[in-house]
Amino acid sequence: MGILRAVLDVLIPIKGIGIDELSLVLERVRGVEGVNITVKEIDVETESILIVIEGRDIDLKEVERELLNYGGVIHSIDQVISGKKIVEIPEFLYEL
Repeated sequence: MGILRAVLDVLIPIKGIGIDELSLVLERVRGVEGVNITVKEIDVETESILIVIEGRDIDLKEVERELLNYGGVIHSIDQVISGKKIVEIPEFLYEL
């Protein structure tokens, strides 16, 4: 089934594309069915954003290419879920 969800910590230029437009760009990537972008921090020249992408067989290389096209850089990949279904982190692990 490939990648079902990816959570990316991304840095984008403040004077570049807005998160509304970026979400529409990423929505067109092969396998993507939904995109959630949340601003974590705003600096003078950059925004730190959290991108959650869900779908079926998501092409992460294409996601990265699109981000680079708009001056974005993946700081880290914080979660990847693949397989036939989405497996969530059990609640008890949040308490550890």
